[in-house]
Amino acid sequence: MLSRIEELALITRCLAGDSREAFGRLVVAYEGGLRRFLLNLTLGDAALTDDLAQETFLKAYLAIRSFRGVARFKTWLYTIAYREFLTYRRGQHPDIDLDDAPPLMAPGDTHAVTAARLDVAQAMRALNDNERTVTLLFYLEDQPIDRIVKITGMPQGTVKSYLNRSRQKMAKYLEE
Repeated sequence: MLSRIEELALITRCLAGDSREAFGRLVVAYEGGLRRFLLNLTLGDAALTDDLAQETFLKAYLAIRSFRGVARFKTWLYTIAYREFLTYRRGQHPDIDLDDAPPLMAPGDTHAVTAARLDVAQAMRALNDNERTVTLLFYLEDQPIDRIVKITGMPQGTVKSYLNRSRQKMAKYLEE
C-alpha cells in the first residue's frame, strides 16, 4: 500500500501530465484488494470480477480530475467499484445463482479449502448484498465504519445495523 504522500504525488502526476505510468502505479497498489473485494461481492465469479475491476479502473482514470483528496484514493476507488457492482446487479443480472457460485476465495489461493472456510463461504451467501458488502469491507478489507459509510453512501447507523444482522445471520447459519 502506498503512503498518503506517495498516493498524492502519483495523483498530482496524473492531473498535471495525464501520466498513465503514475496511474498504473496506483492500479498496481490497489488492484489486489479491489479484485478480492469484487470477487467476494460477486460470490466468486472471476469473469464478472475482471469486468467490474476493469470498468472501475477505467472510470477512475477518466474521472481522476474529480478526485478531491478528502478521502484516501483507495476509499474513492472502492466507492466506484461498489457502484459498478450495484449497477450490474440492478441492470442485466439482478440475481446471481447462489447454488452455482464457487466458494469465496482470494485470487491466487492455492491451498485446499477447509471445511470451516466452506462454512463461512456458505454463511456469506445467506447475507443480502448490503450485509455482504459491509461485512466484506469491515472484516476482509479492514475498513473502519466511517470509510464504509463513504464507500457505500449508507448512513452510519445503517452500516452498523447491517454488520449486526450479518453477524447474527452468520452465527445462526454456522450453528446449524
